[in-house]
Amino acid sequence: MKVFRGRVIKAGHAEGLALVSQVPIGFLGGVDPQSGIVVEPCHPLHGESVAGRVLVFPGGKGSTVGSYTLLRLAANGVAPVAIVNLRSEPIVAVGALLAEIPMVDLIPIDEFRSGDFVTVEGDTVTIRRNGDP
Repeated sequence: MKVFRGRVIKAGHAEGLALVSQVPIGFLGGVDPQSGIVVEPCHPLHGESVAGRVLVFPGGKGSTVGSYTLLRLAANGVAPVAIVNLRSEPIVAVGALLAEIPMVDLIPIDEFRSGDFVTVEGDTVTIRRNGDP
């Protein structure tokens, strides 16, 4: 088990399986707001669903409409349950606030692997892997 403390962007509690990208995500045009599927060509997560996952990535990129895309994901029931960033930026932060998605940044994302069980509680992020107590 690994435990990290970061900066709270949107307080809350969430847990689920991690979906990890080591490259930024652009939500407008990069994630389908109806399905939650990453549609950005050549993105490492292309074809994966963010729905119900703890989405771990360095930070966002692209248009400010990406904030609204996060809100649409939530309205359609296909949003991530939490967001963990290395360094947040305004587009994703505003989207998490609008969509009420718990979000923490200043977390070393290279410690995460897709499929890890992750808990977000306030400023604390916990990773559990198979075999962890």
